[in-house]
Amino acid sequence: MLNRFDSRSSHSGEAEIRYLDGDFRLVRPGTYVRCAVTGVAIPIEELKYWSVELQEAYVSPEVAIQRRYPGRFKPAE
Repeated sequence: MLNRFDSRSSHSGEAEIRYLDGDFRLVRPGTYVRCAVTGVAIPIEELKYWSVELQEAYVSPEVAIQRRYPGRFKPAE
């Protein structure tokens, strides 16, 4: 499995990732990446949203839309 996550891994800290279409590759092992918009740490096993073009991760689909279309997206209150 390409992106198998092993919680027993000795690699803690921020990972470096190459984002691909529908998948990603760990360049440098770690336990999390940071959201490019909010700075929130995203555990690798919870990473679901990213931009291949910009090579960055997002914590939620709303944040990804906000990044792609600044000023157009208004979060629900």
